[in-house]
Amino acid sequence: MRRLIKTVVISAAVALVCVPSAARADGYFNPWAGVNFGSEVGNGRGASGVAAGAMGGGIAGGEINFGYSPSLFGTNNDFGTNTVMDLMGNLIVGVPIGGQHGSGFRPYVTAGLGLVRTQIDGGTAFDVQTSDNDFGWNAGAGFMSYFNDRVGLRGDVRYTRTLNGNIAQSLDFDAGSFHFWRTSIGLVIR
Repeated sequence: MRRLIKTVVISAAVALVCVPSAARADGYFNPWAGVNFGSEVGNGRGASGVAAGAMGGGIAGGEINFGYSPSLFGTNNDFGTNTVMDLMGNLIVGVPIGGQHGSGFRPYVTAGLGLVRTQIDGGTAFDVQTSDNDFGWNAGAGFMSYFNDRVGLRGDVRYTRTLNGNIAQSLDFDAGSFHFWRTSIGLVIR
């Protein structure tokens, strides 16, 4: 976990230094840390990840969001090494208050589809080894608040749920049973 956080911070610093000053595209990069809640498992368990996207015309755009939740199902003693990873392609809609450049505030809503990968490698209490790649969806809302032309803060709350079926098998668009909420906060760089 510490190595992942260090990697995200270093990546954010490199991205900040490498962004050309003349660029006026409303793209962004967002390393984040969060907490999962609202399901039978994972309440209060940490998560981290990264999002990158762009807002076309300042109001609507798209983003890719990757989340990593180690030990979401429980402790390593009970479940062994267990993780949940989600990779979602989202539509994002938000109105920039204060303009697209300089300081400003942008509330937004987002929704999308993608992959939810769960993995349990077994433990002392539950000797189970399983991994699933399921289609899933997420929806949420949040804000981006910029301090200047390049750097700001992003806060977000999202609901993630699997769809019935496995990617390797058939896909059923009925709601799956695995779901959770996540709240996150992080640096946003444009």
